[in-house]
Amino acid sequence: MNLLQITLADVQGAIAFISAIAFVWLLIEFKGMKEAIRERTGINNETIKLKLQAYERLTVFAERAGLKNLVSRMPVAGESAASLHAKMTDEIKSEYDYNISQQIYILPEVWDAVTKLKDQNIYIINQLAAGLPPTATGLDLSKRILEYSMNKDAELNTIVLDALQFEAKKLMQ
Repeated sequence: MNLLQITLADVQGAIAFISAIAFVWLLIEFKGMKEAIRERTGINNETIKLKLQAYERLTVFAERAGLKNLVSRMPVAGESAASLHAKMTDEIKSEYDYNISQQIYILPEVWDAVTKLKDQNIYIINQLAAGLPPTATGLDLSKRILEYSMNKDAELNTIVLDALQFEAKKLMQ
């Protein structure tokens, strides 16, 4: 037996071994490149979590800012229309202000829709309150708001909720 004698099987084995090592090395390199691309584009699990949390918080805002939901949360017993009017507009503004930082995680168009929801609902409440006599009660104002909200497409919050849900679903794909 000659130790220097190399057979075809030995060469094929060596080639297979080197090929396997090269294949594993390429897989590791591609995985590293994939992670680098994700980091550069801002796509990672933590970013997605933050964006989804933003959509969740803004969904809660859109629900709470809906006229029907706002009326149902406000105590009207013993309130004047003026007092209830002020409380409702303050409630919408404070909810909006609480969530204002979420705009950095969502599309500008979606944030614009959230802002328009706030502005429109405050405008509607202002208009409905302005049409009441000075002696009107909180119950009078709440009835007026509920009557208005019964009109088809009167509440923008359903459209904003649809947009928020659509964008959140895109993130989860």
